[in-house]
Amino acid sequence: MITKNGAGNRTHRDTRNRQLYEPVCTVMSLFGFPNPVNEKAARTVAAGVLVIALVALATQWLWLSIVLAIGFLLRVLSGPRLSPLGQFATRVVAPKLGPAKLVAGPPKRFAQSVGLVVTAAATLAWFGFGAEGLTNVLLALIAVAAGLESIFAVCLGCIIFGYLMRTGLVPEDTCEACNNISLRYGQTV
Repeated sequence: MITKNGAGNRTHRDTRNRQLYEPVCTVMSLFGFPNPVNEKAARTVAAGVLVIALVALATQWLWLSIVLAIGFLLRVLSGPRLSPLGQFATRVVAPKLGPAKLVAGPPKRFAQSVGLVVTAAATLAWFGFGAEGLTNVLLALIAVAAGLESIFAVCLGCIIFGYLMRTGLVPEDTCEACNNISLRYGQTV
């Protein structure tokens, strides 16, 4: 309830209520994935993932799988907000690459979720079972996917997401911009 004094200003009670609810709103706003997404930032994140995966494979520092898994988890939960790599990509690198190229957010979030599943499996394979071969295969899959995204702008997770939409496993209203080309490019039909 908003109450105002005769001058139209908020009263002490309103300010106090707002202070009680503001932290909840702030915490809740940390979670959620941006829509649309700057493709240049997404490709920069993929380049960072590619570098980490290649370092893990070249040095056999397979413990880096947990670093990748945590990064994917943070990006699935909040987009770039909580991810150091996401912050670096959106605040430092992407602005230097020119104007943003906006793409639909849901397919990118799905791609991050696939990355989370694969890197979590790699982490479990390494730390839970000492399965070096399986960990290497899973990290190589991540490197291939991240390389395709960062170098060629081919998002495997986004392709899978589109297939799932066409088959009806993902509801069409999940990503209106995916279905309507005019929304993708800001054009009117």
